[in-house]
Amino acid sequence: MSPQASLGLTQDRRRCTGESHQALSALLEGDGRPLPVPAARRPEQALLETAVFLACCKIGGVCEHPLGIVQVRPDEDQLVIRLANEPCVIYYWAELLLPRLSDHDEFSSPQDWIVGVPGLRYRRERGGICLYRPGMPASILLTGFNPHWWDLVVNRLAPDYDLLQPKPDWTPEESAAYAAAIASPCDPPSIYSPLLRRIRATAGPGPINSTDAWHAVGSNVRLETTDGPPCPDLIRLLCDGPTGLGWEVEHKRCTCLCDHTHADVGCNIDFCEPATGRSVYYANAKWGRTLDDRRRERIAELNREAFV
Repeated sequence: MSPQASLGLTQDRRRCTGESHQALSALLEGDGRPLPVPAARRPEQALLETAVFLACCKIGGVCEHPLGIVQVRPDEDQLVIRLANEPCVIYYWAELLLPRLSDHDEFSSPQDWIVGVPGLRYRRERGGICLYRPGMPASILLTGFNPHWWDLVVNRLAPDYDLLQPKPDWTPEESAAYAAAIASPCDPPSIYSPLLRRIRATAGPGPINSTDAWHAVGSNVRLETTDGPPCPDLIRLLCDGPTGLGWEVEHKRCTCLCDHTHADVGCNIDFCEPATGRSVYYANAKWGRTLDDRRRERIAELNREAFV
């Protein structure tokens, strides 16, 4: 197989995950088929990825990488995530993920009893920080930064939050919140886990990217980028190409390929997951943000404050 043909077989996966061709070429089987993105094999893995994605997509736009994710390496039994080497990114991930009890009343839903990801614990491993849930066959390995940074962030958070991390097992509140999440159709892992494994597909070419997701009516999903990719690229990666999920486009209002100015420059796509009938309502706001001096100063300030 020629080098050019080999590049073509990994192209879409590289666009979805940020992996290198050199790493992916070893996975090609020589049958001429493009390389897909593997799904999580166990439901516990997909549920963990769903919870992490929904928590961390609230990070906003702090760098060119959506959710601060430079690269994902998806495996059936684990997901490796390389984060941007920025202290503020590590701070936000720890703050958004680590579970703690919330202020709730007796009438609130169990899902509101925990701030962060119920049952989540971490441990230092060679190469990074391993996120896991005790007693469950699921894990996410965070890499790309000095693991000591994570400890510094936790030390900063500890005085203000009653973190549940030291507890080796699930608390009753976490177990109740987890059970309620499984019973709810609002956060389908069949959508969120694959999106996290393809998170780079939502990145546009600009210097600032952010991706957010939340549940819409019923079990449908809202997916939003502030400066996302051209719509034809996103449709190919999520629907039709070798990395596609089998989604269908039900409706599209796209200004990506227009050669004239619109008062409303955003794009909207209504995707459908045929297997379940769920809809994913996607919007690209096209803010056109730039890395100006004011934003650079703000990011530098966040980095300085991450460990203090």
